[in-house]
Amino acid sequence: MKKARYLELLSHSFPTSRQATTAIAHYVGELSLPKPTELYISDIHGEYEAFANILRTGCGSLQHAIENAFGESLTDQEKAALTCLICYPQEKMECILEDEEESVSWYEESISQLLVLVDYLLLTHSNQELTEALPEEFAALTQDLLSLDYPTEIVSSLISTNTAPDYIEALCLAVRTLLVGKLHMVGDVYDRGPFPELIMDELANSSRIDIQWGNHDIVWMGAALGQRGCIAHVVRNCARYGNLSILSDAYGINLLPLANFALEAYKDDPCVGYGLKGNPNLSPQELGLTIKIQKAMAILQFKVEAKHIDDNPSFNLEDRKLLHKINLETNTVEVDGIEYEITDPVFPTVDWTDPYKLTDKEEAVMCSLEQAFLNCEKLQRHMALLLEKGSLYKIENNTLMYHACVPLNPDGTLKEVNIYGKTYKGKALFDAVDKYVRDAFTAKDPESRKRGCDLLWYLWLGEGSPLFAKSKMATFEIYLIEDKAARKEVKNSYYSLLEDADVLDAIFEDFGMNPETARIVCGHTPVKVKDGEDPVKCGGKVIIIDGGMSNAYQSTTGIAGFTLVSDAKGIRLVSHQPFVGSVAAIREDRWVESTERIISETDHTLQVAETDAGKHLKKRIADLEKLISAYRKGKIAEQI
Repeated sequence: MKKARYLELLSHSFPTSRQATTAIAHYVGELSLPKPTELYISDIHGEYEAFANILRTGCGSLQHAIENAFGESLTDQEKAALTCLICYPQEKMECILEDEEESVSWYEESISQLLVLVDYLLLTHSNQELTEALPEEFAALTQDLLSLDYPTEIVSSLISTNTAPDYIEALCLAVRTLLVGKLHMVGDVYDRGPFPELIMDELANSSRIDIQWGNHDIVWMGAALGQRGCIAHVVRNCARYGNLSILSDAYGINLLPLANFALEAYKDDPCVGYGLKGNPNLSPQELGLTIKIQKAMAILQFKVEAKHIDDNPSFNLEDRKLLHKINLETNTVEVDGIEYEITDPVFPTVDWTDPYKLTDKEEAVMCSLEQAFLNCEKLQRHMALLLEKGSLYKIENNTLMYHACVPLNPDGTLKEVNIYGKTYKGKALFDAVDKYVRDAFTAKDPESRKRGCDLLWYLWLGEGSPLFAKSKMATFEIYLIEDKAARKEVKNSYYSLLEDADVLDAIFEDFGMNPETARIVCGHTPVKVKDGEDPVKCGGKVIIIDGGMSNAYQSTTGIAGFTLVSDAKGIRLVSHQPFVGSVAAIREDRWVESTERIISETDHTLQVAETDAGKHLKKRIADLEKLISAYRKGKIAEQI
């Protein structure tokens, strides 16, 4: 009965056997095409320019395509100029066409080169893909131009009607679209770097993406829902990296009440230990205010988190309440049973008879921030994109993608995590967490929404969180204790077991994968390449792709990020050097310098038929064949 109903529904999309037959032919053609290129990127952390450059070049795929399409018919300089045009069409045209006398010949040459490149890409892509990648008004035109040997009249018409710039931009975008079949964002768009909102805008313009939430994404999602612990972190962290402009300028969040409060409450406070990370380009006045805001939010964070801890005993975070353990007579604090000297004894807003109570002015600041986050349309739109395109994990083409880890016990078994009185481990833990995240945004029951929101905060800093994977979040210790022993955040056993094939195989089996062919792609932990650390673990079963795209971590890694590329010929890991900046890229035809490492090679060109997408196409073909049979047997009437 269900089968008959399904075919009836399918007939609405394909009302005649001819239409169904045509669709089958199209799908069969798709199956024979080479496997599209997949890019895996993690831990972008607001570094928009580097990310955009890597994405627009297809992590080297563009340069390879230009080399194959033109060979020696173009010089290296001409190839570099074409690469830059495709990556930054508007900006490059503005730069080149300052001399209008050269514009006609440049337009003719550029359109010709782009059409040659498009024609080359059609060797491995369908005409339909090209049509879908172009604006409707240029799709038929491009097919005509590709079919003509010398389309000079059409090109001249484009130039004379001032349509050439728009057409060139459309061709450039189409090339970039064809080059990258799928982008896998393996977590952490937000925090540290200055332009996460631009990254989200870039992702919003692509339909072929999926996102695995990182801890720095999750905490922003919680902040957007008004979760106070998440808000406190987001604002404090933006201040710590000198990036308050992300909140005030990019998202229009009013920080004036916070700024006024910080200046008043901490006016005579040197704020020892609250210096900024990185090298933010701030004036002395901005620097001083940002430091005070950072301290104000740190103290607010300690206070509001205490309430979340009390409200959620199953999170087992009681030991993270530390304000009441400060002894101002000795300037010490007790952490994990050990007394440590504190570096900053100035707490003007703390009532030591009730240290976690917010002052009236602190409460007003938090209320102001809550409303600002909740009512920011742009932020809500970006978080909706994270929810729509995102998940805690994804399995595709024998690859298990998640941001951080699968929590493990020291013996390698799956660690049980208590969430609201129920224990979960492995895939069940990931599935439960994913549901709670979605409940935070969509549940109709207020209690379910609150539980989801509080879990977003737990995912940021909880020991059992698959997005955090450490013994504690040592924010308090980093600000107030100089002794590094107190600051130590012990990683989950997962990280010490990445070379144990049996442990990894057990993870694959728990997720329903074949251990012989499966691999894990994750990020979260910067790979110290400069110290000889290898991102490829256990013979390729695990690939960690956090290479320090964030400027703040490049001194740790020695590089500026990884991109994993999977195409029809195999898998390669690309390590990047720091990006020169878009201005230099446009004016000097430069891009991210990279080094490729082959992870695996196929003995043949992989086809779509061999991918998960191919499996779906084959199922669709089988369904259409059943529909055609139903038409022929008269079980379903054709709508002729």
